[in-house]
Amino acid sequence: MRKTSRRLTIRAVSAILAGMLVITACGSAGNSAGAEQTESTDESKQEASSTASSPEPQEPTHLPIPQDFIMGMDASSVLAEDYSNVAYFNFDGILCDPFYVLADAGINYIRIRVWNDPYDENGNGYGGGNNDVETAIVLGKRATAAGMKVCIDFHYSDFWADPKRQHAPKAWEGKSVDEKCNLLSEFTEDALSKMLDEGIDIGMVQVGNEINYGMSGESNIRDVLKLLDSGCNAVRGVSEKYDQDIKIAIHYTNIKKKGEVDNLVHNLLEANIDFDAIGLSYYPFWDGSFDNMKSMVSAIQKRHGKEVFIAETSYPYTLEDGDGFPNSVSSPKDLMEGYPATVEGQKNMIADVIQNANDAGAFGVFYWEGTWIPVGSDRKSNEEIWEKYGSGWASSYSKDYDPEDAGLYYGGCSWDNQALFDFKGNPLDSLKVFGELKK
Repeated sequence: MRKTSRRLTIRAVSAILAGMLVITACGSAGNSAGAEQTESTDESKQEASSTASSPEPQEPTHLPIPQDFIMGMDASSVLAEDYSNVAYFNFDGILCDPFYVLADAGINYIRIRVWNDPYDENGNGYGGGNNDVETAIVLGKRATAAGMKVCIDFHYSDFWADPKRQHAPKAWEGKSVDEKCNLLSEFTEDALSKMLDEGIDIGMVQVGNEINYGMSGESNIRDVLKLLDSGCNAVRGVSEKYDQDIKIAIHYTNIKKKGEVDNLVHNLLEANIDFDAIGLSYYPFWDGSFDNMKSMVSAIQKRHGKEVFIAETSYPYTLEDGDGFPNSVSSPKDLMEGYPATVEGQKNMIADVIQNANDAGAFGVFYWEGTWIPVGSDRKSNEEIWEKYGSGWASSYSKDYDPEDAGLYYGGCSWDNQALFDFKGNPLDSLKVFGELKK
């Protein structure tokens, strides 16, 4: 029998702390109310190099950005950052809940990842934000309070799910596909119902995360389609029960492999999966040119009649490391021509990703983990904090669940140089681009 009492106690204490930490406006005394990635294999993370297909700076000849275009931000790490005593400030230098800083800058949607049970048998968190359902509820309520809608990103795993790994939750191990379908449906219905009961304004749900090569421990396409069918039907059922208009999205990556992604979407339609949109990861240093991204977005819409959005993107504002843990993008050779690792370079890249996505007909863009900043500058002193609060990408406690990756390379944040706040929690000028593009 797994030991759960300590984990439940931790969650209860966390919920109390979260309630104490939430600031409903900027300028309150004390800390503000509060990470996905692996060192070199974070949440999508292809090995494609950036060479001749690199995006080029764009001329200002784009279509206007619609007012309802999603200017999104994945901010899944915020609560773990709060517990780690990280402070965020607004543009006036006042201590502030980061969700209000994001909203004021033009962000209108918050994306939150959800893992089933990111804890070991003794209640120790795996890290990466320890993003269970309870954490998603706290973050979702804060996003809603700040006036933003929420996208729930179900990984259907107890830890990171991406092209490299799609581990089944511990409680699902050894189950048949049909049994997993039932468990996935029950988990989805229960989690979404709890969130909606708390008043969270959920506008979209991702059924799976970067599922090109499998989901929940299954890799056979027929089995994956069964799981997707169960998940999508569960979301649709909850949406109808609560009379909520919730868009259902399926998320893919590796868009340089156009035939692969096109075939995956074709399979969804052939299996009559009930979904509304396709989300694509587009990291310019991995996923090719703007033209490549635009052609993929356009092809899905024209060939398959489905809406498309960019589920993840990012770019560095510096090549410096903020916490003593190596960064995913850390070399000048990783940068795109015309987009230096500066605040201005980051701002221009974000603008051009959004503008090109809009030109191709996408309905939104989510920036990935723009709030994931260092808990301190020295790795040695940070390690205890990462382990205790889950503010690093993985803790040592994850080794039994993910021994081949997290268990070997656990540690801090490898995304801090791609955040939209500096290492001390001050918002960067590049954050303003989301609001400026709609003016």
